[in-house]
Amino acid sequence: MTPAATAPAVIEARDLTRHFVVSRGIFRGTATVRAVDGVSFKLPAGRTLAVVGESGCGKSTLARIVALLDAPTGGALIVDGADATTGGKAVGPQLRRSVQMVFQNPYGSLNPRKTVGAILEEPLIINTPLDAGARAEAARAMLAKVGLRPEHHARYPHMFSGGQRQRIAIARALMLNPRVVVADEPVSALDVSIQAQVLNLMLDLQEEFRLAYLFISHDLSVVRHIADEVMVMYLGRPVEHGPKRAVFERPRHPYTRALLASTPSTDPARRGRRQALAGELPSPLDPPSGCAFHKRCPHMTELCARERPAPRVLDGTAVACHHAEAVAADAA
Repeated sequence: MTPAATAPAVIEARDLTRHFVVSRGIFRGTATVRAVDGVSFKLPAGRTLAVVGESGCGKSTLARIVALLDAPTGGALIVDGADATTGGKAVGPQLRRSVQMVFQNPYGSLNPRKTVGAILEEPLIINTPLDAGARAEAARAMLAKVGLRPEHHARYPHMFSGGQRQRIAIARALMLNPRVVVADEPVSALDVSIQAQVLNLMLDLQEEFRLAYLFISHDLSVVRHIADEVMVMYLGRPVEHGPKRAVFERPRHPYTRALLASTPSTDPARRGRRQALAGELPSPLDPPSGCAFHKRCPHMTELCARERPAPRVLDGTAVACHHAEAVAADAA
């Protein structure tokens, strides 16, 4: 489910799925968790697709698939025109260099036993024929691009703040000149005062290197700052996908509308429209029939409980809702 692309895609997902077989307990057999269940999108160079949703919606699993860390159960992932669907060792080294990942926790993603220089140079040792002098020069140059000083090359991760560590993690991700960077909640562990600095750095690097970002977040204020397009996921499936402005200003899916309404705001008018989501996210072991959101939806009808809505495009936004027109009218 994705609106028509307007530029060539550097990475494309076609109906990606990732299912896990889990035990229900002694004498209860197994069940299948559909963590990602039919995700499609096209991401051009220099653009950011933000994926949002509640915990458990499948966004981090999607990030691991796109970063080539996990193989999908089904569907296809096309990177620079090459099929990366097979995953694992069968994925070529060139494809792995094309997609890099920035993890959520800057305190856990850097090896504390290695200097910053060694951390940045390791991808070059594995993937390039550069000698030690050239690797050190490349590492120092990348430190400068992320706002750190050359002398930081010889220091250890524990000597840096959280924001500086995340800058180092971003620098490491860029050492192999990737086409795509998957950022899984990259600023959620940082102080609010530091988040904007890191986001602005990512935007500057995106412009310089023409990077495509798959940006995973639960913070809609962060998404509003960095995204070009927004994909909203619920129980493993996209329920709305479109340009940022359209999704934020006129959401077509009731789940998107509830997420936006629950975001804190300094605008008194917006505070007056806040609403709480009824109920809790259903168990992925036993999802509801029909539309997975129908038990929490104020627009629910018998059709919603019986039939899962197929995605359709309304004014450039793809939405999976039987009553999208009515939801959009309410949001206007």
